[in-house]
Amino acid sequence: MMTRMTTMTALALILASGAAQAETLRFGYAQNATPTVEAMQKFADLVEEKTGGDVTVQFFPDGQLGGEREMVEMVQGGALDMTKVSGGLLESFAPVYGVFPMPYLFDDQEHFYRVMDDAAIMQPIYESTRDLGFLGLTYYNSGARNFYTVNKPVETVEDLKGLKIRVLQSPTAIRMTELLGATPVAMGQAEVYTSLQQGVLDGAENNEFALTIARHAEVAKHYSEDGHSRIPDILLIGTAAMDRLTEEQRSAVAEAARESTEFHKLVWDAAVEAAAQESAKQFGVTFHQVDNAPFREAVQPMYDELQGETAEVVAAIRGAGAQ
Repeated sequence: MMTRMTTMTALALILASGAAQAETLRFGYAQNATPTVEAMQKFADLVEEKTGGDVTVQFFPDGQLGGEREMVEMVQGGALDMTKVSGGLLESFAPVYGVFPMPYLFDDQEHFYRVMDDAAIMQPIYESTRDLGFLGLTYYNSGARNFYTVNKPVETVEDLKGLKIRVLQSPTAIRMTELLGATPVAMGQAEVYTSLQQGVLDGAENNEFALTIARHAEVAKHYSEDGHSRIPDILLIGTAAMDRLTEEQRSAVAEAARESTEFHKLVWDAAVEAAAQESAKQFGVTFHQVDNAPFREAVQPMYDELQGETAEVVAAIRGAGAQ
């Protein structure tokens, strides 16, 4: 009897060891536009579907765990498994991400998608942070970043001179703003509304959702469509989290990430247009078309200064335009 029980126990242990272990991926993110929130939820749904429920995603939304930098550091330390942050922020972790805040890098959205879907360009960038404890899985469009101001529109380079403009906490964004003649003020998104309201800032730069979701349209009435940057959001996963998953689970997570990006493309444009219309009709924001050729000329020194890997990646990105 003892021998039979021992054999049955051993068989159960062997079967259990061969089964996929259930995993929960802890995913924190800051406040985001609705299409991006929907895409992250789509990712979670696809992960659960593709793994038969063996891998699930637990969200900690809307900055519950801190800002984007804090959440990247939490992924590094293993307190979080995943996050979604601006590619501009990642420049301070891996210099190659500094290509994305480069001003006027992409000709248009079509050019942006062509580059971001090119594995030859993007996979080395995603892998550049492996030694830091995290990897890129995919991207989401965060739109064109444009200048918006409280009192006067920015229609020429001269209009920016002397203005205090909130920028991303990115050396590249700071340098761009300086070359355009404004004073860059790097600060977190949560502080921008009050700073615009109190005159600490004259303006900021972001996509149309900053006007509606962050309510900046209540205090900034001019939105100037110069399209100076298209910085992708990057979906990150910790290397420790990846190591916990089986090979099949890792493949499922990667597939879910790519498919969530395709879903995001479908819902993004309509949401941007709705945000612009709401800003104009409900808040009285005026949208200004801008000839950005003089702006491009003003920031050319940034391209002249590029060296090494960054210069090579920028050349590849520019080479993918106008096809």
